[in-house]
Amino acid sequence: MENPAIEVNNFSYSFGNGDVLNSVSFAVKKGEYFSIVGPNGSGKTTLLKNIMRILTGGKGVIRAGGIDVRDFSQRELAKAISYVPQPDGRSYPFQVWEFILMSKYPYLNPFSKITAKDEREVDEVLESVHMNRFKNRDMNTLSSGERQKIMISASLMQKADIFLLDEPTTFLDPKHEEEINRILKRLNRERRITIVSVTHNINLAAILSDEILALKNGRIVYFGSPDGFMDGRVLSSIYDKEFELITHPGKNIKVILPEVIC
Repeated sequence: MENPAIEVNNFSYSFGNGDVLNSVSFAVKKGEYFSIVGPNGSGKTTLLKNIMRILTGGKGVIRAGGIDVRDFSQRELAKAISYVPQPDGRSYPFQVWEFILMSKYPYLNPFSKITAKDEREVDEVLESVHMNRFKNRDMNTLSSGERQKIMISASLMQKADIFLLDEPTTFLDPKHEEEINRILKRLNRERRITIVSVTHNINLAAILSDEILALKNGRIVYFGSPDGFMDGRVLSSIYDKEFELITHPGKNIKVILPEVIC
């Protein structure tokens, strides 16, 4: 059997005042679009950061492509997994092309010169997200939506087969949110990039995902298909509230209706 893209086995993590993650086990198949959902504080971001080894010291095992993530060098881990954080407004004192080129660091040494091949690769990843015209712009002049597209371009420059995304469309307007989600789904479908996305958008998780993992209080409370997840009883047990569902007219799956608040 082919090794999963990501395998988490009996994993727990604590910040010192109790477990943030408790005996979490699941696997993500290669080429899947996999969403992680759950209430605030349920451990979603902590889980992603442990997969990417931004956080260390947990109990249990996390593997990427069958290899324990603790056994990767930093360069080899960057070749395997790319991490796209949520928009945070931080300053990046680089032009777009410089920022993207820095993402090729796993394949370069400190004395490497920029080659014509490197420049072509920058153009290619920008073309893949329709951002060619922003090549010479300063990163700090971009909108949040434009910057997220550049973050995805940088991940493509890493040539990783697994993208970890932490609420990639938070704070974005509907147009940019749709554009980012279309780009991610296209990369997943056409390039077979494994997408693992933390999101609070339950409807989009149901529409985009092959499988959904739900966390609550650091434990898995659901792991399975979008169809099984979009059930009023399941959602209520996860979020401690009632939901009204309707079948999406363009896709045979239930979605949540917005509440009418009087």
